[in-house]
Amino acid sequence: MEQTMHGLEGERVLMRIHIGERDKYHGELLYKAICHLLHDRNYAGVTVFRGIMGFGASTRMRAEGIELLALDLPIVVECVETEERIREILPDIDRMMNGGLITLERAHVIIYRPNTATNASS
Repeated sequence: MEQTMHGLEGERVLMRIHIGERDKYHGELLYKAICHLLHDRNYAGVTVFRGIMGFGASTRMRAEGIELLALDLPIVVECVETEERIREILPDIDRMMNGGLITLERAHVIIYRPNTATNASS
């Protein structure tokens, strides 16, 4: 990563994991288990999104407002990291999943970090 006037800038990989809200791994919700795994391994960060509507390989529609299927909404877990670290964790995530989809894409990132000297003088 190179230092620029607005922060650190460089290339990373965006991993998106598409699963169902009720998917589990050893009794724990899968999205939580994945977050804990990435946190425990000191990955840069993770965000979990709950979809309001979608369907996957089963073609069963899931949406807010449909009583039975609203309990299993689509979930996307995102993590941006180096390609090496993403490739390193994929076998572990693969063992946790019983269905779903993982996408990997290159991402040009700009990282902003707090500047304590600037914040202290404000």
